[in-house]
Amino acid sequence: MSTNIGKWGNSLGLRIPGWVAEQIHLNEGDEVTFSVEGSRLVVTPVRRRKYTLSELLDGMSEDNLHTEIDWGEPMGREVW
Repeated sequence: MSTNIGKWGNSLGLRIPGWVAEQIHLNEGDEVTFSVEGSRLVVTPVRRRKYTLSELLDGMSEDNLHTEIDWGEPMGREVW
């Protein structure tokens, strides 16, 4: 399969066909990395690890706790 490179501001853009994006679970706004290997351009989706709430809470300690922030009086129908 081939596609064309298009102008995007001062850069060049590569249009990824929908079926390719679906196949590799790529969506608009996803982050990708690219590298040059010989004469090939390799585009790789960045997959960030998803942490569970338990894992995040396990990472808390006295050293990385934030202080309480005073957001002022409740406004509208806010309840604190």
